Amino acid sequence: MAETLVSPGVLARENDQSFITQQPVQVGAAIVGPTVKGPVEQPTLVTSYSDYQNRFGTTFESGSNVYSYFTSIAAFNYFNNGGNTMLVTRVVSGSAGTQWTFATASVYTGDSYSTHGTLVTTVDGLAPGSFQNVTGSVATYTVGLTGSLGNGGVATITLNTETTIDTITVTNPGNGWSIGEIITIPSASLGYGIGIAGTDTTFTLQAGNIDFYQSAVTFDAIDKGAVWNNSGSMLAGGALTSGSIDNVRLQVTTSNTASGTFSLVVRRGDDNATNPVVLESWTNMSLDPTQPNFVSRVIGDTTFNYNSGENYLEVSGSYPNASRYIKVKTVNLLTPNYLDNAGNAKSQYTGSIPGVGSGSIGGAFCAGTGSNISSYVGGGNYYDLAGTGVGAVTQGLVGSDYTNMLNLLSNQDDYAFNVLLTPGLFNSAHASQTTTAINNTQGRGDSIYVLDPITYAASISATTTQAASRNTSYAAMYWPWLQTIDPDSGQNVWVPASTMIGGVYAYNDSVSEPWFAPAGINRGGLGNVIRPERKLTQSNRDSLYENNVNPIASFPGTGTVVYGQKTLQRQASALDRVNVRRLLISLKGYIGQVAQNLVFEQNTAATRNNFLSAVNPYLESVQQRQGLYAFKVVMDDSNNTPDVIDRNQLVGAFYLQPTRTAEFIILDFNVLPTGATFPG
Repeated sequence: MAETLVSPGVLARENDQSFITQQPVQVGAAIVGPTVKGPVEQPTLVTSYSDYQNRFGTTFESGSNVYSYFTSIAAFNYFNNGGNTMLVTRVVSGSAGTQWTFATASVYTGDSYSTHGTLVTTVDGLAPGSFQNVTGSVATYTVGLTGSLGNGGVATITLNTETTIDTITVTNPGNGWSIGEIITIPSASLGYGIGIAGTDTTFTLQAGNIDFYQSAVTFDAIDKGAVWNNSGSMLAGGALTSGSIDNVRLQVTTSNTASGTFSLVVRRGDDNATNPVVLESWTNMSLDPTQPNFVSRVIGDTTFNYNSGENYLEVSGSYPNASRYIKVKTVNLLTPNYLDNAGNAKSQYTGSIPGVGSGSIGGAFCAGTGSNISSYVGGGNYYDLAGTGVGAVTQGLVGSDYTNMLNLLSNQDDYAFNVLLTPGLFNSAHASQTTTAINNTQGRGDSIYVLDPITYAASISATTTQAASRNTSYAAMYWPWLQTIDPDSGQNVWVPASTMIGGVYAYNDSVSEPWFAPAGINRGGLGNVIRPERKLTQSNRDSLYENNVNPIASFPGTGTVVYGQKTLQRQASALDRVNVRRLLISLKGYIGQVAQNLVFEQNTAATRNNFLSAVNPYLESVQQRQGLYAFKVVMDDSNNTPDVIDRNQLVGAFYLQPTRTAEFIILDFNVLPTGATFPG
């Protein structure tokens, strides 16, 4: 049909106005704190509390009691109140280390030192001329010297463990050894062989030949810390002595030398041979780096280390980690082009394929260091005394343990979130770290920091003093502490307010919008709170609110309620309220996403119009959803003059009238005499 009318008639035209407006990218809260397990100093996105539990654990034992970290309780309340995603960053004490590497198999690599001696049967049952993983509680090798020592009367006995090679030098007659004496050499619990090194050939060890073995492939756990440790022995039925839901064990389930493949399962640490609990299964892997089923390519070998000098995560390794629990550390015996041209396995490689079995100590890791929580001076309740009584110690850590990750999260290109939580850090005890968090939050400009003012059992004046030391619209304080039920231990515990406020923000956003006040009976209720640390009077609430501390009140028949929504900005303006700050965060987040698409586009009217066509409908929707009274966007020739364009700039101006909340309700009751006329 013609698109214009030349003679009288009717022209029907289509105008498609049904284009779907781009929606903001949904981001959630970020939390920094200690956890029972999980990746260390590596921000990890979780999408539910069960996901959090699987990755970061639940409870731990300390001093004959069971505890949860504030981090876990905060994550539970956040997801329980409608939160969708949380960026969890685990921090640990400076002494917390990784565990020793686990080897899937040890392969015999020759009798190169057999002329130097023979091996006595070991006390844990190792037969002469053979090799086995040490599984008993006694891990020693017994050897003896006979004959005379040549080479200046010096010989070296090399004890080859899984990850280290320890040497003991024997002299004649020094070091306490006499010729012909049989001695016992202590071995690590993961012993992988013992041999004699050196050039002397005039002495022998008693019993059979000494064989050397090498691990075909070794794995590291992604996690760190003592929670992964095992004692070095197993119980009846193949159970690990200290196996738990928080550690794992490995088992080679199949081995095929014809094809050069093997399969591996990751099992939960508290299972046994009768009832194995398989967490992950990796089938038909090879040691052939030319094949797609190469073990490093399948499982991954990536390691992350924080670079404090340049504030980023250094990534080493060739393949991304596909496993939640393990990564390949080394492949010691590669089998390139395992099959010959006739399709047969090459004889030099068949001995490298890991055999079926659980490996050392039932496939467990061990030797992690660092305790979950340090000892408190004078004892007392863990939750009450966190951050007090022991100086600046919080949950077994010190404030400086948080610094690296607070800095790392300043990178908004890599880490997206709208609320930052650090339950366990207090402005009174950790001013350096809270300053870092505030400065980085202001630098990002796309989130708000929920800051705890002070430790347990503080006064109102001490609390308001902490608020007076801050001046920013990018942070908010809430007080007092709250008693809640730990979802994992079932105990009634005291927690700082930020542990619960993340859940309040999540509920507010799920039933309304970020620019609504996360406070009051409708959106600020704390249903999981048993009681606040103290019941605040009207006078108490006045003192707190006047000093920019948001009080948490308790009312008969209503329960515990967040009853304030001020930021820490001292000067009165729209941004001294949490709802307005969060409105700006939402608007800048969406508009910034739209603007990102314009970078390197032509600086023309068409480009500007494309931007306005995306932004104006969104702002109109915010206005309809009670976020704005009015708005105006200017991006035209008036602020994009020729000299601006010549500087390769595109300028937009936004004029916003944010909606204010009704915080002070004034009700005038006027009593009139009979017959009086009511005002019109």
